[in-house]
Amino acid sequence: MTTPAVGTFRPDPGRSPAARMWWAQTAFELRLLARNGEQLLLAVVIPVAALIGLSVTTVVALPEPRVASALAGALALAVLSAAFTSLAIATAFDRRYQVLKRLIGSGVPRGVLLAGKATSTAAVVAVQTVLLTVVALVLGWRPAGDPVLALVALLLGVVAFAGIGLLVGGVFKAEVVLGLANLLWLVFVIIGGVIVPLASGPDWVAAVGRLTPAGALSDALRIAVGTTGDGGTGAVLTPLLVLLGWALAGWSATLQWFKWQ
Repeated sequence: MTTPAVGTFRPDPGRSPAARMWWAQTAFELRLLARNGEQLLLAVVIPVAALIGLSVTTVVALPEPRVASALAGALALAVLSAAFTSLAIATAFDRRYQVLKRLIGSGVPRGVLLAGKATSTAAVVAVQTVLLTVVALVLGWRPAGDPVLALVALLLGVVAFAGIGLLVGGVFKAEVVLGLANLLWLVFVIIGGVIVPLASGPDWVAAVGRLTPAGALSDALRIAVGTTGDGGTGAVLTPLLVLLGWALAGWSATLQWFKWQ
């Protein structure tokens, strides 16, 4: 019996290319996020409010120019909120309601599912960055520093926090993640120099904080916007290497221990 040639029969069902599935999954994740007001509040409103508050008040001592320093902190807060807390909580509840289980059953590869979540998070951070930049310009900020370094820091920050967020959301129960993610958000803000620069605190707090992903991201962004002296190549590369280390560790642990239901 002769086997018909490929394409003889129409339609010719089969799995879509990985790139198309990744794009569809990313769009799906963005639609879910747009319907979740709580996550949008955490991801957009809080960083903007922090930027405005830090810029127009003097409650917190910040390096000059003040708006630039506030912008660096707000960007770090935006990445932390979107790529860690929101992603961890959304992932945990997707597991609880068996959304991920059904998506896997539909034929979408697991790597594409994780990639779609990470890419949608990156898209949210991109919107946050544009919005915060516009607000900072209105508040009197004038671009300075190294924009390439800022983009690299933001990208590494998203990758690092997304890996950690998926790990937390993919290992613990949804109720635990809801409290744990918010608690870690607060801890990162306090010891990571997101609001108050690490250089303003005790030396031991600064030393510990710079080893956290939040501290490394905050330091890199403040160097990028020109509110701190670069201190040489080492001072610039150190926070980026710390972020890279967290990114590798977070994604390696996620790929190994992530639970789909």
